[in-house]
Amino acid sequence: MAFKYFWKPLLTGWCLLLAHQMTAQSHPTMPGTEFITHPEDSTIEVRIDGAYFTSLLYSRTLEKPILYPLISPQGLTVTRGFPRDPRPGERIDHPHQVGLWFNYGDVNGLDFWNNSSAIPNDQLEQYGKIVLDNYKLVEDQDVPSLTIHCTWQDHAGNGLLREKTIFKFQRLDNANVIDRITTLSAIVEVTMEDNKEGLIGMRVSRELELPSDQPAIFTDAQGHATEVKALDNSRVTGNYLSSEGLTGDAVWGTRGRWVRLAGVLEGKPVSIVIIDHPDNVGYPTYWHARGYGLFAANPLGQSVFSSGEQALHFRLSKGSSRTFRYRVAVHDGSALPTAVIEKWFEDFSRNQ
Repeated sequence: MAFKYFWKPLLTGWCLLLAHQMTAQSHPTMPGTEFITHPEDSTIEVRIDGAYFTSLLYSRTLEKPILYPLISPQGLTVTRGFPRDPRPGERIDHPHQVGLWFNYGDVNGLDFWNNSSAIPNDQLEQYGKIVLDNYKLVEDQDVPSLTIHCTWQDHAGNGLLREKTIFKFQRLDNANVIDRITTLSAIVEVTMEDNKEGLIGMRVSRELELPSDQPAIFTDAQGHATEVKALDNSRVTGNYLSSEGLTGDAVWGTRGRWVRLAGVLEGKPVSIVIIDHPDNVGYPTYWHARGYGLFAANPLGQSVFSSGEQALHFRLSKGSSRTFRYRVAVHDGSALPTAVIEKWFEDFSRNQ
């Protein structure tokens, strides 16, 4: 009897271990894109191959829906924390520049770009706001997608534009990739006069800024603002490269099919790429790419970027629409080779 009861728990333990292993093997981390909704927080989480990539934040307390943060395949955060989650040593300027967004600085005279929680109440009528109306998830396709429907409103809540954006998320060549296809439809006649503040933009982490000797205000470990007259560039490694071969600050205000921002985060090489599409208005786009960490493509600000030599005066008559397509990729492990970017550009141009 003693022999019988000695082996019974041992055999039971082996069976449980074997069952656990079989369960783990039969339910592996599924490859591809997964959406996890958090309606209580107005958030949709995006995971690729089981790893967290980004979240769509769409609370009506925000001035526009944003993707925040953006995470590389190896878990490196390439977006700035301020103003949502300030990190020590980062700049605290431009509180409207958070995550990855899409808006513009002059829509029927209203500023959608610079609106933020820092705007005084008596000035809010000069600004517009983008409100999410509904969304749809489609996961049973080769590249799962998230579609959002939004309204671009004035301060009184009157609609100017309806927005339909399709986000497609996937892993390509060791990069987390977003294809954003945005269609703007005019509720009323809309003018989007040439303005430097647009159109798709993101604000990157301090390490991916370009080195600078200009004074700035930064946060300390407790989140307090401190003015620093001589900047510490010891961890600042960013550098722009455009499809036309321009680098650094020379990229600002020039045209190009794509721009890569490369640097080092936590000792590891990382790259961010924004790719234009040949069907976009103003192709190839102008780049509103700043050394302090603003990385944006703006096809509508031609008069500003060309010092008045060109002008677009973009308009949508009531009921008309226009689609804007962009690819954004976060790559790590190396500075992304230009040959890979060119391949992505060709594929994106043909298939979106």
